[in-house]
Amino acid sequence: MDVVYDRCCGLDVHKKMVVACVLTPETKEIRTFSTMTDDLLEMVDWLGKHGCTHVAMESTASFWKPIYNLLESAEFNVLVVNAKHMKNVPGRKTDVKDAEWIAGLLRHGLLQASYIPNREQRELRELIRYRRSLIEERAREVNRIQKVLEGANIKLSSVASDTLGKSGRAILEAMIDGEKNPEVLSELAKGRMKTKKPELQKALNGLMGEHQRMMLAAQLRHIDYLDEEIARLDEEVKRRMLPFEEDLELIDTIPGVGRRTAEQILAEIGTDMAQFPSAAHLCSWAGLAPGNNESAGKRKSGKTRKGNQKLRAALVEAARAAARTKNTYLSTQYHRIAARRGKNRAAVAVAHSILTIVYHMLQRRHPYIELGPTYYEERRKDAVIKQAIRKLQSLGMEVSVKPVA
Repeated sequence: MDVVYDRCCGLDVHKKMVVACVLTPETKEIRTFSTMTDDLLEMVDWLGKHGCTHVAMESTASFWKPIYNLLESAEFNVLVVNAKHMKNVPGRKTDVKDAEWIAGLLRHGLLQASYIPNREQRELRELIRYRRSLIEERAREVNRIQKVLEGANIKLSSVASDTLGKSGRAILEAMIDGEKNPEVLSELAKGRMKTKKPELQKALNGLMGEHQRMMLAAQLRHIDYLDEEIARLDEEVKRRMLPFEEDLELIDTIPGVGRRTAEQILAEIGTDMAQFPSAAHLCSWAGLAPGNNESAGKRKSGKTRKGNQKLRAALVEAARAAARTKNTYLSTQYHRIAARRGKNRAAVAVAHSILTIVYHMLQRRHPYIELGPTYYEERRKDAVIKQAIRKLQSLGMEVSVKPVA
């Protein structure tokens, strides 16, 4: 087998240690290093003394990141490889054998590098992922408030669509201050809620205990803190997204995709689509493509792979939002698939379509074109007509079809 890289290294990465195997035309050397920064810098110097040009390692949890950062700054060609692509031979499983196996595969050019964005995009990705975590934590805290209210026999959510709207927030703060009279609390309603005062009085007639007031106060403080942090992150993300404003505006035109979702999509996949050979490759990388598992002529589970879970979650959320839009192709696609395959599969299929659209929009720098709700029927017009005729004939009808002049 031909040698592609003369001087290379394979790394078996763990939380507390990393095993390195260097292969050169003269020798093979194996050493174990701690994952502390000083020891990793020593490893970088050791690789430099051997004249290594390429380094490969598994994408093990997040333990590969500090090693990658140091190797990247030292200008090595670093490959982070999916562990599924280079499984070792069963029965020969040790850290040293793993490092040798990785180095051997790398030396002969048998490893395919995973997509790792540049440092600026990785920083932006971390900020946006953290912001999403805070948004999810805020939603959980709102649910905790609802749980406390239910325990106190307060049915505020049955009347107010937003428990933390202006009216709901004013009522909650009054309850925390000790107000118990439903009539007094209902007078705090604002805007459209003023028309629901009789219903509010019934909903606010409960048994609020002292410990529940304490819990509500703590939960509101937590939500206020999260709102401040989310706003601060919004400003930082907006500043870093200024060079990509044109791309954001393009993606934002897709039904169901809002500003924050567009920011997350760009942070995860970047703007250069040359790194993905096709839209199908991008969808597979995101974990939105059906699995391909066939043996002895039988199709087995077509379950989607894990892929990029953050990107997948954002796209599925956008797909469910697109399903609620009116007179759009994506909405029609969702309802057509959901009727026979279920809502979850329909959401994944629409998410796949959204990511495919994003790929071509970024590649061609072309705005979104709405195909309309009847696009699918127009493509298979003859089949739809024949199907309708057969259905009517099965009901005992005689049908003749003429096109409208």
